[in-house]
Amino acid sequence: MASPEIVIVDYHKGNLLSVARSLSGIGGGVEISDDPGTIASAAGIICPGVGSFEDATTYMRTSGEADAIVRAIQSGIPFLGICLGMQILFERGHEHSGSRTWGDGWIPGLGVLKGSVTKLESKRLKVPHVGWDQVHFTEQGRMCPLFVDVAEGANVYFTHSYALADDVDSQVVCSYTHYTRSFPSSVWSDNVFGVQFHPEKSSATGLTVMSNFLHIVRG
Repeated sequence: MASPEIVIVDYHKGNLLSVARSLSGIGGGVEISDDPGTIASAAGIICPGVGSFEDATTYMRTSGEADAIVRAIQSGIPFLGICLGMQILFERGHEHSGSRTWGDGWIPGLGVLKGSVTKLESKRLKVPHVGWDQVHFTEQGRMCPLFVDVAEGANVYFTHSYALADDVDSQVVCSYTHYTRSFPSSVWSDNVFGVQFHPEKSSATGLTVMSNFLHIVRG
């Protein structure tokens, strides 16, 4: 059996169908899977984002998905993390599901990239941050193949209460978005891409991002 073109990681929380429909609509070969072997054999991997940092990382570790993702990334397979799917790439997060107590308050991520994920805090603005907002590109973002033909200040759709903190390496940050604080809203390091927004809900701009990832996978 041929290996799938793009596998969408099923950690039993993610918004899978809308991501799959978005990719299928632009001609991508898509498979949704929670099988570590299938994930590791894909030409490209997308990890979608719904649920808590703790729930997602706990399931991924116990199921073997975490090891499969890390091995795939290390072997050069293109990876796109969406929202929580981007956050789990980092070293640690503060989002708990309430299922257990952590001594220092931090939950370990996959550690592919350095930095933390913390809660958005504001007395004036509503949290979670839900709706359309802008991405402002860094020099890294202007060079990133994921954002070819995406305009500076483009509006994309967000829904999240946690975001990357300022301890993330600025050299991997592709864009910032300003809501309660200026947080990194996309990242890129070699074959690893991540977006805090939801391209599958971001109209024409989101389709451009998904199409660019498909081109990256196809080399």
